[in-house]
Amino acid sequence: MKKLSILFLALSVSIISCKDAKKSTETIETKPIKTNVVQPKKLTITLTPKSNSNVTGTVVFTEENGVVSMLATMTGLEPGEHAIHIHESSDCSSPDGKSTGGHWNPTNQPHGKWGVETGYHKGDIGNFVADENGNGNISMSTNEWCIDCDDANKNIIGKGIIVHTGVDDFKTQPTGDAGGRVSCAGIIE
Repeated sequence: MKKLSILFLALSVSIISCKDAKKSTETIETKPIKTNVVQPKKLTITLTPKSNSNVTGTVVFTEENGVVSMLATMTGLEPGEHAIHIHESSDCSSPDGKSTGGHWNPTNQPHGKWGVETGYHKGDIGNFVADENGNGNISMSTNEWCIDCDDANKNIIGKGIIVHTGVDDFKTQPTGDAGGRVSCAGIIE
């Protein structure tokens, strides 16, 4: 009888093992996982001459992973140092570029050098050097700008880019004493 019980137990374990093995070979239907790939946002705008200058160029803004990078490339400048700023309006219709208004300053800070604790406008980009042929460029990246977002303190859409005849001294309020406006572009999407 004892042998019969052991045989019965062995047979039961074998049957259960076969059932479990059968379950593990069944096909399980899977569904692909959808992932959202966020493409970088990119804007290219054209700088046009103002104040009887010959200054032209392009400004490229690219936003990726919450950071906006800007590259401005200009020609037709007087050799030496010049300032470039983002201004309040994208309206470049006036011959002197003043239709863009003042520097873009949504947080009501004093004019200054970008990143300085005493304050700066969101549009205070800074200075760059034009070579002996009148060619210049400047680049920067920041998480304090965005392209077409819902944050009015960061959104650059609807603003203007102004290239100035002179250097930004980072002190004179509210302009940095950068001189006349020699080129303009509106940031319009």
